[in-house]
Amino acid sequence: MTTVQRGRFITVEGTEGVGKSTNIDFLCHLLHARGIDIVLTREPGGTPLAEELRELLLSPREERVSQDTELLLMFAARAQHIENVIRPALARGAWVISDRFTDATFAYQGGGRGVDEEHIRLLETLVQHGLHPDLTLLLDLDVEVGLMRASARSTPDRFEQEKVDFFSKVRQAYLQRAANEPERFAIIDASVALPDVQQQIASAVSQYLGN
Repeated sequence: MTTVQRGRFITVEGTEGVGKSTNIDFLCHLLHARGIDIVLTREPGGTPLAEELRELLLSPREERVSQDTELLLMFAARAQHIENVIRPALARGAWVISDRFTDATFAYQGGGRGVDEEHIRLLETLVQHGLHPDLTLLLDLDVEVGLMRASARSTPDRFEQEKVDFFSKVRQAYLQRAANEPERFAIIDASVALPDVQQQIASAVSQYLGN
């Protein structure tokens, strides 16, 4: 009996306005061209219930949202996502491409909000049971440039309404995680022209695949 090889788990991270959507499309086309079966998903979200939780998290509201509420909702959505989308796809040999994952929680809730990283790690262990990305592409860009790009795109959600200082802390948290795990992260300079950004992504994927 043929054993199905586990798929790979690739995440794309970054602050607002770095061009994740455009470059995730490019990444998917790149992998499809190699004959790889892709499952594209996002966080928070990825399942009907997780998408409802996303709406709760992102919708602006007058009521102050406690840091613990935000953190627990993030991991509730992630638990549903992992159980119903990520693990089944990896088990059948597909490659999962996710627009954000737990690095975003360490960056936004840990770096931006100041939540104790130990609390995040405890939930990470409880919910993920050892599941981690195989490769993370971190699109990095000056925060003010990214916010200008994002503001021209759509009405700001609850996170996008935060100030520059918040996103500066998020960016630094991302870069610190990349520095701590250089074997998993590829930092992509998102300030250059799109063809150059995509060349960096193609190079990172080729290096990861060993060719």
